[in-house]
Amino acid sequence: MKITIIFDNYPHNPELKIEWGFSCLIEGLENTLLFDTGGDGKILLDNVKNLGIDPNKINKLLISHDHWDHTGGLQSFLEKKSNVDVYMLPSFSNGIKDIVRSKGAHLIESHTAEKLCSHIHTSGTLGTTIKEQSLIIETQKGLVIITGCAHPGIINIIESVQKRFNQEINMVFGGFHLGGHTDSDLKNIIAQFRRLNVVNAGPCHCSGDRCRELFVNEYKDNFLNIGVGKIIQIE
Repeated sequence: MKITIIFDNYPHNPELKIEWGFSCLIEGLENTLLFDTGGDGKILLDNVKNLGIDPNKINKLLISHDHWDHTGGLQSFLEKKSNVDVYMLPSFSNGIKDIVRSKGAHLIESHTAEKLCSHIHTSGTLGTTIKEQSLIIETQKGLVIITGCAHPGIINIIESVQKRFNQEINMVFGGFHLGGHTDSDLKNIIAQFRRLNVVNAGPCHCSGDRCRELFVNEYKDNFLNIGVGKIIQIE
């Protein structure tokens, strides 16, 4: 399985464009899945092209939550590939759902945890004020949890997934929504990661620079330096 970061505000591959938002591609399983679409359609498609990714091979699209920095590339992507299943929470706005319908894509709304295909699951609706879903992948090395912005709380998300699957968590990456938090708060969250036996951690997007610095200090070689163009290979 290969996970490629297509959109993020942290750099990795200097040939790709960075901008506020998040998107990644999961390949090598039963289906090829795009998770979120970043904040800008042109940048999303430019990065897809420069990474040598064929949009026609993508057959499922999951949107974590209804914020522009995760839905901004949706319309542009669907103009390239409309024959795709798009998974959204029922709480999303009618405007974003209408974009999916108008492009001829297949909209699937569900607030419960779903199995999208072999080894890939959604968390279902998490949170109250801002409702969000995360992506869970089962691997031989343990679970991979990918978050959009983690508005429901990154620890709440991990605990919810762990309770549901009762498996080791190999890695957690994506937006942790921890920008502006104090060092004390961040160190407590990192301690919770250790308590939950998260092997690899990769805060990016809305996690904040200081958050990344402290995770690097704690996780060292097990820190995932997530940025645009980063490729994660998992058996």
